[in-house]
Amino acid sequence: MIGSTEQDAFVRAMRWCSVTTLRKDGSPTSSVVFYAVEGDELIFSTTADRLKARTLRHDPRIALTVLDEGQPYRFVSIEGTATIQDEGIVPGHVLVNRAMRGEPDWMPPEGFEEGLKAAGRVIIRVKPERASGVVRRG
Repeated sequence: MIGSTEQDAFVRAMRWCSVTTLRKDGSPTSSVVFYAVEGDELIFSTTADRLKARTLRHDPRIALTVLDEGQPYRFVSIEGTATIQDEGIVPGHVLVNRAMRGEPDWMPPEGFEEGLKAAGRVIIRVKPERASGVVRRG
């Protein structure tokens, strides 16, 4: 479970989050990504050469803020540790695509795995360690 029962349900119902990682000098950098939930982990896709992956190789601490797509006053912030998965990435990318598209039965097209490899895609796995936020507003 990610946080409380209410926080967990909220995180599993949303698709967007802001991801914050730390540069080598300790300054934060943030970006918005689609994510999916697998078990008690959050996962998202990026490329191995993007800043998110580069900063996480140096410091695996990460914070994600899941935002309500309809009501901007509800959110859950999650702090945790990230790992970069560069092998066996197709299942994670399928989950992220299903969440992003809102199509739970979406199946990858032919050549999907080759396209992921050619683009240098990786999956970032986040193990939540702390959750906070407001999910009852509105």
